[in-house]
Amino acid sequence: MPSPFPHLPAAQRGTLRNLTHRSEVLADNPWGDPTERDLWIYTPASTDSTPLPAILLLAGFAGTGEGMLARSLTEISIASRIDHLIASGCPPFIAVLPDCMTTLGGSQFIDSPALGRYGSYLTAEIMPFIDATLPTTGRWGATGRSSGGFGALTLAMSAPGILDAVACHAGDMAFDLCYLGDIPAGLSAIRAAGGPRALVEAFWAAARPSGSMFAALNLLCMSAAYSPSPDAEDFPARLPIDWQTGAVDFETFASWRVFDPVRRIESPAAQEALRSLSLLMLDAGDRDEHHLHLGARQLVARLKSLDIPHIYEEFPGGHRGTSHRYDVSLPRLAEALHCEG
Repeated sequence: MPSPFPHLPAAQRGTLRNLTHRSEVLADNPWGDPTERDLWIYTPASTDSTPLPAILLLAGFAGTGEGMLARSLTEISIASRIDHLIASGCPPFIAVLPDCMTTLGGSQFIDSPALGRYGSYLTAEIMPFIDATLPTTGRWGATGRSSGGFGALTLAMSAPGILDAVACHAGDMAFDLCYLGDIPAGLSAIRAAGGPRALVEAFWAAARPSGSMFAALNLLCMSAAYSPSPDAEDFPARLPIDWQTGAVDFETFASWRVFDPVRRIESPAAQEALRSLSLLMLDAGDRDEHHLHLGARQLVARLKSLDIPHIYEEFPGGHRGTSHRYDVSLPRLAEALHCEG
């Protein structure tokens, strides 16, 4: 448990700034979501104008970079967490917290015609924008939990040479384990609303969306990310299940698996991209409710057989309440990014 008063003295705290960035690649996204987004930046104390490496911190589904800055009774903000790490000897770095929210609750940080080009938003716009705005070394890392962990790993696999170090905390993988069991959970809400698009409208109209509505939004977001169908009449994606009968559409689900890191590792390009990293770290709780520790074990077994350097750790815990793992990953990322070799 953190202290209820976790802040360091003012002189030891980094600076948080809120920049505004207008995106070109997010223009004409199918939901009309804003192209001008807040971008939160953390820079450490007492670093003057010394160039520093930068780390993307990617939020999980339904989260934003801004949300990672929240403090509660039992949760320390990511800014305070970084303050403590740097005060304890972690090499300094710039932390970049983007807003990749969509009307469907997230983006999976990939390019999708049913959501928007959020992978390109990060690699082609946000990273160059930071390099041009702040003194950076040009070396970048990425980390995140859950969907954010998936995003960090997927960016590394799909954009070789862009990232130099990656840490994936319980990232989405082994889709047949982590998604199939959850897919039926939102069907009642979709049916009650009258269909996928009607569910989206009902979700945002509700004073307090129910758990089944949230599960439905998650299903629709993953469908938009992995099986887009922008010309469809009601909703711009194919669902892997019939929302009226519950019949699973295994052909559509197979299209989801193309994005599964456990499958994607079979690509020689993905293998080479991961092999080129200065650091590849993965972890998961040993009783993750979405079975993501099992997916991580599958990926790690393949990394071992391919002789791709990596670190893997399982820790006691489930899927939630694991932001303390940034205390492990961020120093490792920072050390790797400070080491040119």
